[in-house]
Amino acid sequence: MGESPRESREPGDRRADRVMSHVAVDLGAGSGRVVRAAFGEEQLEFEEVARFPVEPRPHAGALRWPIGEIAAAITAALARVAHADPPVASVGVDGWGCDYGLYDGAGQLIEDPICYRDARTDGALARAAAVMPLSEIHRATGIQLLPFNTLFQLHAHVAPDRWPRHVARLLPLPDVFHRHLCGSDSGERTHASTMQLLKADGSDWDRELVRRFGIPASILPRLVDPGTRLGPLRAEIARATGLDGVEVIAPATHDTASAVAATPLAEGVAFISSGTWSLVGVERRTPLVSDATHAGNFTNEAGVGGTARLLKNVCGMWLLEGCRKRWRAEGCDLEWEALEREVERASAWAGVVDPDDPAFFRPDDMVAAVHAWLRSTDQPAPAKPVALARLLLESLALRCADVLQTLVALTGAPLHAIRVIGGGSRNDFLNQVLADVSGLPVMAGPVEATALGNLTVQAIACGRFRDLAEARAYIAQRVPSRHYQPRNVAAAPLLLARFRRAVARRAELLRAGA
Repeated sequence: MGESPRESREPGDRRADRVMSHVAVDLGAGSGRVVRAAFGEEQLEFEEVARFPVEPRPHAGALRWPIGEIAAAITAALARVAHADPPVASVGVDGWGCDYGLYDGAGQLIEDPICYRDARTDGALARAAAVMPLSEIHRATGIQLLPFNTLFQLHAHVAPDRWPRHVARLLPLPDVFHRHLCGSDSGERTHASTMQLLKADGSDWDRELVRRFGIPASILPRLVDPGTRLGPLRAEIARATGLDGVEVIAPATHDTASAVAATPLAEGVAFISSGTWSLVGVERRTPLVSDATHAGNFTNEAGVGGTARLLKNVCGMWLLEGCRKRWRAEGCDLEWEALEREVERASAWAGVVDPDDPAFFRPDDMVAAVHAWLRSTDQPAPAKPVALARLLLESLALRCADVLQTLVALTGAPLHAIRVIGGGSRNDFLNQVLADVSGLPVMAGPVEATALGNLTVQAIACGRFRDLAEARAYIAQRVPSRHYQPRNVAAAPLLLARFRRAVARRAELLRAGA
């Protein structure tokens, strides 16, 4: 992890003896925030300093991220911690996977990065299969095959009418902002591991794979590990923020890698990072790549301290968020707290949908898409928003339980508990249904896992903790968890069978062209 934690705690190294503040820039595909923390001996200080929108918009023929606006919001937020007590030692950026920025030879961003939900990746897997069998791509990279993976985005981008002239460097999206802050030209390994451009063992870029897809390997950045010091804030940023002398430290820049870094995990405990996406997986010492992981479309991503995460991306709160957007447009604004109270009263198991069905990836009307899916599988479509919300939460829990059973089969290692982290861990109803349908106890928290993991890696690099194990133990002692025990376990196999039948029925219809 860059500088050795043991070296940073040698006697005489004052950073190891003095508690400092660290600042996380945590970017989500909807909003970003800046968080400050100090890991005191008795107390963890944790405060959200600022929150700002992070939303793509159509521009120059694509759905793009407004990098200038986001960078300005980050700079303005950092100015708010200039006089923090204890003083700020470091800052680092994490964010979602797959997206990237392109730079010219002078180090200037050529264009605003294109969002992973842009339509250019429609049909991406079929086009990729014409270049290289999908099973070979998985075997080479260990990554699940999703149309918005960076490999497939780039394959669409290098078309002659789309590829900008004079591209000299590609940076993963969080490192775009590290470049803004300190001029760094590197790519952090945990994010790189999600891009389907890295060798399965995480050692280096797979340059032969890249070449086969017509992507110039020369644009790929030097890889660095979580905890690497990238340099001090640029003079311009230091003046604008008042943070003179503050270092930029690469956290685990992929948000799930940061979230899992802050998660107290033990043998036999799975994690679910719950938000717009639900990342369902287990932490391992080595990747697991096989015909079975390809068939199940599982992924191996790099973690902190040489760990690997074997997981599957499940479409999480995206469906419910899309429905809420539609309901708001119709004058029904259901806040999360009110919605959770009401779903308890709605009828249970009115129907099931597959959250990962492509019909839900980018619909114009999510409510209509869910209703159409239900009708296509001979299920009634609830008319009331609360009833549909309950159906979606129950379906999400079933999908996660289904993935967990597959993980057990893949690894041969039984599970005895689930740790739910992230914003979705606040949802008591979802957590309880997950316990019920999986038959496993659920521990919920930390809610702020992503920002905490970002901050934790910075603290390790600065000598506050010896290693990840010590940092996780600190978090476990100071961040409370909520616990949910399974109820009516006998019904779980029947519910999972019902879910799988609906998914199979939908697949039959798609094969038949219905």
